[in-house]
Amino acid sequence: MTATILLIDDNAVQVATRQAILRRAGYYAIAVLNPKQALDQFQGSGFAAPIDLVITDHIMPGMNGSEFVSQLRQTQPLLPVLVISGLEEAEDEYTGLNVLFRLKPLPPDNLLASVDSLVAHPA
Repeated sequence: MTATILLIDDNAVQVATRQAILRRAGYYAIAVLNPKQALDQFQGSGFAAPIDLVITDHIMPGMNGSEFVSQLRQTQPLLPVLVISGLEEAEDEYTGLNVLFRLKPLPPDNLLASVDSLVAHPA
């Protein structure tokens, strides 16, 4: 069975690139450009398939990645989350939120290794 991955990033180019990489690797990847929209879809069961992994950016307008993950954890405490950020110091904001944090740039092979690990061994 193919894992379904939710990508959240306000940068359409980055999310489309990651989506293409994941799809080529055999994953079903859904892109959302707004973290609030993603939360609404989780609350309303608005996804076509159950989500197996969330990949989110840290800096986004309206709600950053740590705020998104904090709210997501209220209803999805065990869902694997990969955070990708260009800010090393942002990792501290995810303490206690059970995420895997990676720095940009994240080459495709490192992205896929992280995804494979999280899908194969969820928290």
